[in-house]
Amino acid sequence: MDAARRQIVFVNAAHVFTHYGLLILATAVLAMVVQDGATFGTVYGPILALGTGMFVVYGLGSLPMGWLAERTGRPALLLAFFLGTGAGMVLAGLAAGPWTLAAALFVAGAFSAIYHPIGTAMLVDAAGDRVGASVGVNGVFGNLGVALAPVVTAACSAFLGWRWGFILPGLLCIGCGLLYLANGLTDVAKAKAAARPFPEIPPAVVRRAVIVLLAIATTSGFVFNGFTLLLPKLMEERLAGSPDLLPVVGLLAFLVTICGGLTQFTVGRMIDRMTLRRVFLPLAIVQAPLLLALTQVSGWPVLLLAALVCASVFGQVTVNETMTARYVAPALRAKLYSIRFSVGFLGAATASPIVGWLHDSAGGSAAVLAVLAAFGVVTLAGALFFPDRREELRPELWQEAAPPLRPVAAQ
Repeated sequence: MDAARRQIVFVNAAHVFTHYGLLILATAVLAMVVQDGATFGTVYGPILALGTGMFVVYGLGSLPMGWLAERTGRPALLLAFFLGTGAGMVLAGLAAGPWTLAAALFVAGAFSAIYHPIGTAMLVDAAGDRVGASVGVNGVFGNLGVALAPVVTAACSAFLGWRWGFILPGLLCIGCGLLYLANGLTDVAKAKAAARPFPEIPPAVVRRAVIVLLAIATTSGFVFNGFTLLLPKLMEERLAGSPDLLPVVGLLAFLVTICGGLTQFTVGRMIDRMTLRRVFLPLAIVQAPLLLALTQVSGWPVLLLAALVCASVFGQVTVNETMTARYVAPALRAKLYSIRFSVGFLGAATASPIVGWLHDSAGGSAAVLAVLAAFGVVTLAGALFFPDRREELRPELWQEAAPPLRPVAAQ
């Protein structure tokens, strides 16, 4: 395995830990109310809201990462991600009360903020001509983290106690960081990208793409995080029927979420053959109707509909991340990813308290799903406005699309 491929392996591993760590609490809370109610309380919403600070710093922390990368180097930041995120998870498992748990989650969120702007930029620079496929595979790893979080946390909580649901993945994350350090901190992706010229895209087209990207960042972040946070509770209410069946809840959430991961792999392959809008639009069209349909069903049909929602939500993530690679030059990608993920994860941060509040006071899972459907409509509007340009697949054609330079008048 050459250095570039090894770099991509660690970027993909970091994506697993990013999403895994953010979703441990969503399942652990189901055990905490039973196993540790005297310390943390017995109500779902307030405990889930302890993760708010984690998601806020996860969003805001993304903003300066492009600036930091220019001064420290991207590999050093990726190493800090592994060690800091892992330490935060371990501290969460050792928390003595609600405030120390919130503080530990905050630490994990602060270091997790490194991954998306830095790891994604490193990935797309190393991907060559198959950016869509590489982003799709990377998305599968991220969604593997999303899918594993409920099933592993549920198993740990049921057999070892909820604290081990945080401690075990935290130790693994630290171990991965030490392995990354042992392999050297060379930014081979950056060197590889320098050899490939980026086409000159008309500024008006770039502006349109960036406007859509930033406009839908908040709504897509809210829907993604809101649905993944709600998923374990939805499985418990509509299928498992009891918080005592945590392994069943975790397994059902895993089965649903893995469908999203498979979709990202497929969408990544499609992006390399089709324009982004033609992939994005169908995914956006079905999202709101599926969420609304999910408010009306119970029993095993919930699995099918939830899997289709995951396919739509997670497939859009691959499209959104490829937008920057297609329309923004490599030198500016880390900074734009920083802005895009900061905006997106601020939307994601609001999901934690809103999901808890809506569930406890406004009609349970159905109310949450209805609100997510409303945000899905905004995403659809963004998909309709996004450029549909054949030059995405044949970058050499951008030269023909660019306006001719005006001759300079003689002085």
